[in-house]
Amino acid sequence: MEGVVITEWKDIPVELLLRIVSLVDDRTVIMASGVCSGWRDAICLGLTHLSLSWCKNSMNNLVLSLAPKFTKLQTLVLRQDKPQLEDHAVETIAGYCHDLQDLDLSKSFKLSDLSLYALAHGCPNLSKLNISGCTAFSDVGLEYLFEFCRKLKILNLCGCVKGATDRALQGIGRNCSQLQFLNLGWCENVGDVGVMSLAYGCPELRTVDLCGCASITDESVIALANRCPHLISLGLYYCRNITDRAMYSLVHNRVKNKLAMWESMKGRCDEEGLRSLNISQCTALTPPAVQALCDSFPALHTCSGRHSLVMSGCLHLTSVHCACAVQAHRPVSSFPHPAH
Repeated sequence: MEGVVITEWKDIPVELLLRIVSLVDDRTVIMASGVCSGWRDAICLGLTHLSLSWCKNSMNNLVLSLAPKFTKLQTLVLRQDKPQLEDHAVETIAGYCHDLQDLDLSKSFKLSDLSLYALAHGCPNLSKLNISGCTAFSDVGLEYLFEFCRKLKILNLCGCVKGATDRALQGIGRNCSQLQFLNLGWCENVGDVGVMSLAYGCPELRTVDLCGCASITDESVIALANRCPHLISLGLYYCRNITDRAMYSLVHNRVKNKLAMWESMKGRCDEEGLRSLNISQCTALTPPAVQALCDSFPALHTCSGRHSLVMSGCLHLTSVHCACAVQAHRPVSSFPHPAH
């Protein structure tokens, strides 16, 4: 900055301006882009992350105005408390923001499959997509999206009751082999066929939330256990068709994977394995099966403050404890006094 004389706003160097912009909130960034043409050009070309979730009433118009300017966006958060976004806003995003990698459209109740078609063609580099609560999307639209957005690693479909079906999951299994995180919470049309397709097509899966997917059975869990060796978090809340068979399949594959990793990684097997499991309301499970699971995965805890094995509503499983919980309740042994 030595020797630089700043007499007007437009004289601020681009590097300094972008540094300042990175320190303020998104509303201020938008205001700054209107100070002068120099600031507008610098911010529009330099801005890669933007959130409009603070906008409570006119998000749709704001998107229509900003998307053609902020063409270098990589992350765009459009989470809403009440539905504002409409298809033409998403079509505008897809038409201009081709570098987009992370998009949050959660609770966009007004959006239809037209938005999915636009994203499929305009934003093929998406790696993270949150469309939770978008109840109008169909499985046909989602299947089409997955044919083009093949780089997805994180996908949230929670509450997409109409769109998240076996057909949509088969589309994921065919096209999204890099997927690591998938939330299917309360998608009641998800069944074994879809989950098995996921397991076979997405071997990199680490987190799968199937809470409320009441139709799935042991076959889904067995497929995940067999085909997804990196699985660390599994949500099965209210999946009442799950039985001991599913638990023992997880145990069996833990042993199998341990042996394989001892061979290939020289013993660093504790880096893998379940760290979080929710089996609340899975009333068909028995204590021996769940205890075997707990014993096989040291990162699953039932002890106070570390509940990574969640069993709410399973009163018959109160005897299941992790190793530290057992240790905490074990009486301290007293050493005999030496004889005089």
